Amino acid sequence: MKSLGFVETEGYVPAFAVADAMAKAANVEIVKKVWVGAAMVTVVVRGDVGAVTTAVDAGAAAANNMGALISCLAIAHPAEEFAAALGYEE
Repeated sequence: MKSLGFVETEGYVPAFAVADAMAKAANVEIVKKVWVGAAMVTVVVRGDVGAVTTAVDAGAAAANNMGALISCLAIAHPAEEFAAALGYEE
């Protein structure tokens, strides 16, 4: 299983900036964006551990520059059950 990365922002425009920064920073696949509600949007990526970590750091920096970073997380090799529960299995 590849690693998963999540960056949560306040608003759609920062989420687009995050997705762009993540894709440019490392070789990751943008899995989806999730509208959480109350203007919160999460961008989800997957890839190798190092690439996901680099992408999450870049995405978090982009969101932080816009004052829209809520949270970020990189999960190295998540358990198959966890990934399946989120719908991100390979």
